[in-house]
Amino acid sequence: MRWGAERSIAREAAAAAAQVLAGVGGKGPQRIVQKGEDIDLVTEYDRRCESAIREVLSRHTPDIPILGEEEGGPWEAQTRWVVDPIDGTTNFVHGFPWYAVSIGLEVDGERAVGVIFEPVRGRAYEASLGDGATVNGEPVRVSECRELAQALVATGFPYDRRARVDDLLAHLRALMLAVRGIRRAGAASLDLAMVGSGRVDAYYEVGLKPWDIAAGCVFVKEAGGITTDLSGRTQLDERNPAIVASNGFVHDALLGLLDAASP
Repeated sequence: MRWGAERSIAREAAAAAAQVLAGVGGKGPQRIVQKGEDIDLVTEYDRRCESAIREVLSRHTPDIPILGEEEGGPWEAQTRWVVDPIDGTTNFVHGFPWYAVSIGLEVDGERAVGVIFEPVRGRAYEASLGDGATVNGEPVRVSECRELAQALVATGFPYDRRARVDDLLAHLRALMLAVRGIRRAGAASLDLAMVGSGRVDAYYEVGLKPWDIAAGCVFVKEAGGITTDLSGRTQLDERNPAIVASNGFVHDALLGLLDAASP
């Protein structure tokens, strides 16, 4: 594999975070802090997981800077690790078993490696440029669904959803009338993993951050899918990305539906 060494490093870092999470149990953490919005939470485990990840990445690749959700880092660097120590913290806090560790590597501005580890079920979603996408080592591909009316579509709501409620509900209404089903589980990295592994046919969300999508975009691409913004551009907004990811077959139809539904 072209990026085999880096993929192994990301896997080791994700395993280090999983070891931290192993001691939590099924009910979630006890100490919780609000980061801003009253629905934007952080726990001591977010910080401990990020520290564990940073230790592994820094030890193996000391010259590559790290951008993490909790400790920050270089927003302008073209080559960097991008880390979400617990994607789906609200789920984690409530003991809802749908959260993940997400680690991506960007090289010269291109997403090159992605590892998403789902600790509850022990599933590792991995991809690197030119090497394909795997789940626990087994190759996966996007779905073959070709009609939006037959599609299962995932979405998410941003932390500032109260300020965006009209736009969000307009999109949801249009989708309810057009697709087979809608799912909102609360972890962007896993939503992207579901697109890449063919479990859902498409996913869209606004108000994300780089650590939400860094690993998942690689996974979708290497599984044969497409990621763009809501206008169809492949270059996403660095600081506030909105994303549409799909198997490719329903992409244009979903973009058109979302555009038409926007107030």
